[in-house]
Amino acid sequence: MSIALDVDRWWPRPGHGAPEGPCQILCNPEPRRLPGRGGTGQGGTGMMALPAPINGHDHGYGIRTLDFGANDDALEPWIAGLRLRPRTDPYLEALVAFSRLARSGCAGTVHCHNSLNAGRLVEEAGDVVRAARDVGIRLALSCPLLDASPMVYGGAEAYRRTLGAAEADWLDGLLPRYAPIPDQIAAVEEIARRHAGPMVDVQLGPIGPQWCSDAMLEAVAEASERHDRRIHMHLLESPRQRGWLDRRFAHGVVAHLDAIGFLSPRLTVAHGVQLTAAEAELLAERGVRLASNPSANLRLRSGILPRDVAARMATGIGLDGTGFDDAQDIWAEMRLFGMLQAGRGLETAMPVAAVFDAACGINADIGAMPRGADIVTLDWAALSAEALWPDDAPGERLLARMGARHVRDLVVAGRAVLRDGALTGIDADAALAELVAQARADLPRLEALRPDVRRTAALTRAHYARS
Repeated sequence: MSIALDVDRWWPRPGHGAPEGPCQILCNPEPRRLPGRGGTGQGGTGMMALPAPINGHDHGYGIRTLDFGANDDALEPWIAGLRLRPRTDPYLEALVAFSRLARSGCAGTVHCHNSLNAGRLVEEAGDVVRAARDVGIRLALSCPLLDASPMVYGGAEAYRRTLGAAEADWLDGLLPRYAPIPDQIAAVEEIARRHAGPMVDVQLGPIGPQWCSDAMLEAVAEASERHDRRIHMHLLESPRQRGWLDRRFAHGVVAHLDAIGFLSPRLTVAHGVQLTAAEAELLAERGVRLASNPSANLRLRSGILPRDVAARMATGIGLDGTGFDDAQDIWAEMRLFGMLQAGRGLETAMPVAAVFDAACGINADIGAMPRGADIVTLDWAALSAEALWPDDAPGERLLARMGARHVRDLVVAGRAVLRDGALTGIDADAALAELVAQARADLPRLEALRPDVRRTAALTRAHYARS
């Protein structure tokens, strides 16, 4: 049965032209406007309908990082705190994380899975897919691939040059063992065989070139081409990554990736804060997209995406599990992205249309996220209640004021995910309560682990201070 939304304003391309309306939007499953129906402006529904945004890069933290003790820091010592992530039900964690996104109006997310048990990746992926289906959002599932030290770039050889023997020996004992590269890629293909479909796109997820051997990067490039499978990867996030990768690759990491056939329209890279304009130009020529994560980059002291990079590349917006106010609010992230990229000139370098294109357009058409297929409605009456000219500069008002609290309806692939701000398919509050209870049950193990995490972070900081 079709879902009909009565709205005072319908803006199929926010920032481009003016909103239409009043009208009725028929979602069947893609939106179609029926003229002359819906509200009647003053005294009407008070709603505005837009294409729903997509979260272009995330990790699906049900228990957020600050709540499990991974406090904001420089990226490299912060990574040590991820060891404090509680052992909880992967389905429940994804369910809570995806519920937050749906409540903020996101129709889908690119989920970079952080496995709690690498040996159960295939099973965990099934839990994540089920959670996305139960919430009702689209999912691009980036499956983690790595075979190098997760703590210090270059691994044992690198930190043995900067730390004492005792500290280096202790860190050596923490290094994980990785499955062979063919087995890791075979797991991705098995996940795709079981779960790929119109609402789920399974992607290769090499965590980043600093955490992958040359053999891994080459194997991912080959598998992507052979299976026509998308790749989603962190790239040049922090200054220390830039320095180490410059030493590893004489002609630069982007040139190396190009030489091995890694760069193609199938690739999306996240962060890119340390990219040069020339590297961005090459990435753009190869059809590579960028997912910008402004809050995460600020909170982990990585910096701000250079405007000349954003100007060259097709750039989307992702929350990266954080958000400026730690609320996973895509509208606040859009606002921050627009401000940081606006420049200091008389004319903005990032107009309203470009921000909405980044959130609602650039991220679309990647896997299971078709452009313009999903609809969110907003409480426009509340957003413009005090305006003397309510229809003046609607895009600017949305970007300045819009938040998850203004979201009323979300329709994804013809399904009502939200009605009047409430999720239709699950009890998100009960799921969160159960997840927090599971996390607190893991406190004895986590308390015992905290001294090791603090030591790891301190040694990581010392290594980079001396290198």
